[in-house]
Amino acid sequence: MQAALGLARRGLGNVWPNPAVGCVLVKDGRVVGRGWTAKGGRPHAETRALAQAGRAAAGATAYVTLEPCCHHGQTGPCADALKAAGVARVVVAIDDPDPRVSGRGIERLRQAGVKVETGLLADIAAELNAGFFLRVGEGRPLVTLKVASSLDGRIATHRGESKWITGGAARAAGHRLRAEADAILVGSGTVMSDNPDLTCRLPGLEERSPVRLVVDGRLRLPLTSRLVATAGRPATWIITRSGNDAQRRQALFDCGVDLIELPPTADGRVDLVGSFAELGRRGLTRVLVEGGARLSAALLGAGLVDRLAWFRAPMVIGGDAIPAAVSFGVDSLSQAPRFERLSVADLGGDTFEYFRRE
Repeated sequence: MQAALGLARRGLGNVWPNPAVGCVLVKDGRVVGRGWTAKGGRPHAETRALAQAGRAAAGATAYVTLEPCCHHGQTGPCADALKAAGVARVVVAIDDPDPRVSGRGIERLRQAGVKVETGLLADIAAELNAGFFLRVGEGRPLVTLKVASSLDGRIATHRGESKWITGGAARAAGHRLRAEADAILVGSGTVMSDNPDLTCRLPGLEERSPVRLVVDGRLRLPLTSRLVATAGRPATWIITRSGNDAQRRQALFDCGVDLIELPPTADGRVDLVGSFAELGRRGLTRVLVEGGARLSAALLGAGLVDRLAWFRAPMVIGGDAIPAAVSFGVDSLSQAPRFERLSVADLGGDTFEYFRRE
């Protein structure tokens, strides 16, 4: 199952709106087939593993990180494929919350005489596909806020200098996060000041660059910015308020930008809660946020941050520097969002900590 989970991880950021699934077929102590969800979500992990195993699948045990599907989509049900191949036993890490499956895949296998066991490494499997589960359950993607800061939580000097607070190993790890995300989100201020590409630049993973999202309530992005000039390679979506200038909207559309327009909040701001609901409807399961202090604060204040990916450099910048998040209305400690640390690692002298919201 650990091997199957490793295979499943290869699909993160590349298979939405589907979950990332891994499958390993074992017979007589030997692996006879391996598979993971292909780009775009098809074919499924079980289908690929069965194709590799061929006739050796008969009598084998399948280790699958998520309950095999039992509904017809672009391909037939994986539960039926496992049964037809003669697989004798299926070990499932966790049930699929999708109402089209949700226990039915396991039941179909059992009715066909296949021995099924569930719950092996379920916690790891649940964390792996937390974005898919959240989209199915709450209609929005998992949001990971990435921060690169000093020890005192500052992301830039008072003059705005931020390159580079952390070193090369930490920056490479940040690009790995991009490769495993469906989309990367920044605010318009970040684009205006840095003119970023927001792509994955790890060798061999350049094609894994996620959808680029920008919160831009007034459509301020210059048409000459890299995100607009390269819209579609990868995709650029702007989240904005409805009612902006028609010519400006058309100019961005002509450049290939996709506009997500929602009615503003009562105070005239972009509706972040509604925006993430729309992203969920579009199939996104995992969004990595690399915005500035204002966007980070807005998301924390709205209760939309599910994970923190915090890179900390061994330096102190001081109180006049730019904080990781501006004020977002915390008057008492009981109001502060709390997180539990899942992992910690040393990256060339910098520290990387990964947190889950309590």
